[in-house]
Amino acid sequence: MKIAIIGCGYVGKVVARYWHQDVGLDVTVTTTTPAKITELAAIFRQAIVLQGNDREAMQNLVQNQDVILLSVGAKNANLYVETYLQTSKILAEILKHNSTTVKQVIYTSTCSIYGNQDGALVDEDSPVNKDKPNVETLQQTEEILLSIAKENLRVCILRLGGIYGPGRELVKIFSRVAGTTRPGKGNEPSNWIHLDDIVGAIEFARQQQLQGIYNLVDDSQLINRELIDKVCEKHGLAKVYWDESLPSVRNYNARISNQKIKAAGYQLKHPEIML
Repeated sequence: MKIAIIGCGYVGKVVARYWHQDVGLDVTVTTTTPAKITELAAIFRQAIVLQGNDREAMQNLVQNQDVILLSVGAKNANLYVETYLQTSKILAEILKHNSTTVKQVIYTSTCSIYGNQDGALVDEDSPVNKDKPNVETLQQTEEILLSIAKENLRVCILRLGGIYGPGRELVKIFSRVAGTTRPGKGNEPSNWIHLDDIVGAIEFARQQQLQGIYNLVDDSQLINRELIDKVCEKHGLAKVYWDESLPSVRNYNARISNQKIKAAGYQLKHPEIML
């Protein structure tokens, strides 16, 4: 099986290595950063520089591929349209209007698409709240990709919670705020997912040829304040305080249901958050 991975960052690179070394698939990886090519080419047979708005390069990439993993990440909030929307538009147009061998597209989206739901439980059928910046762009990206689904082309969207894992441990993430005072109450649901489960769920989606949207978060029900307290206590970090007189700066506030992907048969490797 031939697979092309568009975006070889924290998630994409690990998935690529797993598919290449552990599963034995024929993997082509892409990056927008030319300086990464030497490193990637030492691991993967095909590594290319690809900008999401390069239609010709995208057309060449998808030829003779069976699966496309779209795992791009915007470097800052001003690049959402360029990174997500433009890339998905060009990919969708190519797959819709050209004869290709692609049978599945898997896209790693984000649970932040739900926006502010006042802490309510949401699932894949819940409407998103577009009050926060870039939520509409994220939703449009998903809609564009879902629009190309047909009998012989499955589209699976995995909405990821906060990503952590090797090199991105929670202690490293929260050490930046240790000893500080944070705005708000810290009562937003935390919604995290370990890198192992992202790799596992992507492989599960490939094997089962999943279609549609699936939330991917662990089973933990901790709010941010509780989680940060536990991490700081375990690792000897200074306590974080909260100023309720200031509005929270968190981009979304929702408790994410993971029941759909579990009902499909996926078993979490790390159902509880790893402190």
